[in-house]
Amino acid sequence: MEWLSAAIDYGVIGLLLVMSMITVAIAVERHFIYRRIKVAEYADKKSLELDLTKKLHIIATIGSNAPYIGLLGTVLGIMLTFYTMGKEGFMDTGKIMAGLALALKATAVGLIVAIPSVALYNFLLRKVKVLIMQWEIQSGRERI
Repeated sequence: MEWLSAAIDYGVIGLLLVMSMITVAIAVERHFIYRRIKVAEYADKKSLELDLTKKLHIIATIGSNAPYIGLLGTVLGIMLTFYTMGKEGFMDTGKIMAGLALALKATAVGLIVAIPSVALYNFLLRKVKVLIMQWEIQSGRERI
């Protein structure tokens, strides 16, 4: 069961860290795209919307799934703690609490990834709506 400890630390938490880097990279890229975009160059709203919403689904997916991945790490950590307790028989409470605290760090990391991801998604989605409204105003078309 020692492999489970490595799977939690390197697998689950490593995956969450990669997910956070992907979120930040996409958010920065989208922010620079939105700053440079000229809505007047688009003939129709749908092509503008397609260009604006590229890759936003990835940020939303990461934001909604990171807590679950963190929870998976916590469940695996608790399983490891109980396995160790059962194997060793009597354990001192300090070891048990340390094992449970380490298990909960996966949930904490999952939330640390999810909360900024959801905030970035909402920020970028608001910017998309503003740019689409600007296109509608410049084109003289009302929103349907």
